[in-house]
Amino acid sequence: MSVDLGQLGDLEPDDPRPASQQIANLLRAAILTRRFAPGERLPSQNELAERYGVARETVKSALRTLRDERLIVTRQGSGAFVRAQTERPVGLRPHVEAAFERTHVSIDFAGFSGETLHGAIQEPLDKIRAGRLTPESIAIRILLPDLSAPAAVPSPVERGADSAGVRERAERITRRSTEAIIESVQELADLGLVRSATAQVRRHGAAALFKVYILNNEEAFFGFYPVVERSVTVKSKPTAIYDVLGKDVPLFHFAASDETESLNSQYVHQSRTWFDSVWNTIARDHPL
Repeated sequence: MSVDLGQLGDLEPDDPRPASQQIANLLRAAILTRRFAPGERLPSQNELAERYGVARETVKSALRTLRDERLIVTRQGSGAFVRAQTERPVGLRPHVEAAFERTHVSIDFAGFSGETLHGAIQEPLDKIRAGRLTPESIAIRILLPDLSAPAAVPSPVERGADSAGVRERAERITRRSTEAIIESVQELADLGLVRSATAQVRRHGAAALFKVYILNNEEAFFGFYPVVERSVTVKSKPTAIYDVLGKDVPLFHFAASDETESLNSQYVHQSRTWFDSVWNTIARDHPL
């Protein structure tokens, strides 16, 4: 695979982050989205310096960042190469930002609250408002558990107990994230910045013990929610509950390829099939 340097994206003159960090971000996104394949050689320091109009020391700093993140290895006299083994827990944000560079953007999320998704889409949405990204359509679907009925999590630690207050607390967290996503996406359509922009939420009766993201029907991310016992404040009283830990859960990345029988391609396909099956059967629209 050979990547056209022009496809890596440009530095943003209004971005307060140093050029080395911006270059590291662009290269990281290209690596994590498989525009650079495992084992592939990156452009030389001179090529990157010329592409971005910076000194070689700036490029070296960017490459050090990627090396420290164990995304690349450097070989004396040969250059920098993408690590052969990149199937490890990865960060979601660079992939989401890269997904918004497409003409048509689709994101499906199934999980507990949508907090992480809300955080991950903020920068791409800001870039659309600033005119730096120009997708024609955005379609976001969010599958969440129905917290109006007793559930395994969140729930009081006391066996067999249920607490409407515990569920209402979780619902408030969920509503903050999902309402913000819907309002932000709808605003882009209202302003005429995106021809078609939708964000939908549906609820189901199953417990959310894992999270799945599907980006542009080409990438899937999967993460387990650990169930933990912790104390939270419910109606001004400390309450011991079983809850899921969602933030910073390690995500495992699968990217579809032309090889339809590969593990990655099959995983992405089955993720889409599973999501659609729940969306179209047991999930129901949830007006906010």
